[in-house]
Amino acid sequence: MGSNTFRIGGELAVRRLGFGAMRLPTESGPARAASIAVARRAVELGVTLIDTAHMYGWGANEELLAEALYPYPDDLLIATKVGVAPPEPPREAAINGRPGFLRRQVEEGLRRLRVERLDLLQLHRVDPEVPLADQLGTLRELQDQGKIGHIGLSEVTAAQLAEARRIIDVASVQNRYSVLDREHEAVLDACDAAGIAFLPWRPVHPAVSEAGEIAAVAAELGATGAQVALAWLLHRSPVVLPIPGTSRIGHLEENVAAADLRLSDDQRRRLDALSVPSGG
Repeated sequence: MGSNTFRIGGELAVRRLGFGAMRLPTESGPARAASIAVARRAVELGVTLIDTAHMYGWGANEELLAEALYPYPDDLLIATKVGVAPPEPPREAAINGRPGFLRRQVEEGLRRLRVERLDLLQLHRVDPEVPLADQLGTLRELQDQGKIGHIGLSEVTAAQLAEARRIIDVASVQNRYSVLDREHEAVLDACDAAGIAFLPWRPVHPAVSEAGEIAAVAAELGATGAQVALAWLLHRSPVVLPIPGTSRIGHLEENVAAADLRLSDDQRRRLDALSVPSGG
C-alpha cells in the first residue's frame, strides 16, 4: 500500500484517509452540537484532510467546520469547492463557472472558513457553458493573488483532466469511485501516473454490504464491509485519499480504523475481480 500519507500538490502533507463533512447537519440545536463533536473527534483521531464545499448547505457546512475547529491545527487541511449556484425558484441549483461568480464564492469561502488562503480549492463541476480556460484561469488569478494555494477538479473525465493540465497545475481530482463503482478508472490511472491526489467521493458503495466477496474478506479480517472497501481504496494506489463521510462518531471511528487494515495479495485479487453493479 505504501505510505499512509500523501503530499497534495507536492506540498500539503495529509494522512490519506480523510473525512467528508457533507453529511454533517448544520441546523441549530442538538444536531449541530453533534456535528461539531464529530468534526472535533475526526481531528482527535488524526484526520488531517477534511472535505467540504460551498454547495453543502450553501456555506453552512464551511461555517460549521470553522466553529468546530478554528483556530485550525497546523497540520489540518480543509479543502472546499466552488462552482455551483444555489437554487432561486423556479430555477434549481445550477453549475456556474463564470469568472465573477467563482471569485465571489472564493471570497465567501475565505470569510466562512476564517482564513486568508484556501489551501486546496476544487472546481465542483466544469461548466459546459464557459470555456474551461476561463474557469481555471480565474482560479489561477486568485492563486497568484495568494487567495488559493492549490487548485483541484471534481467530477471530470480523463479528457477534461488532460485539458486542465495544459492550463494549470492540477493538485487533486475528486470523482465518485469505489470498489463497486469504477466508472472513473481512467481518471484515477491518469492521476496515478502524474502524482495527482485522487479523492474518491462515496468511497463506500451503498451495495457494499450485499457483495458476497466483500463480506467474505471482512469475515476473514474481523472487519466490516465498509472497512474492507476503504482498505481496498488505500491499496489501489498511493495517490488515493478516500473521504468517507458520516454524522456519527462510532461510524467515524470505524472508518478511521480502516487505515490499519491490511489486505493479503489473495484478498486484493478477489476484490479487484468484483464486477460493478449495473447503474453503479
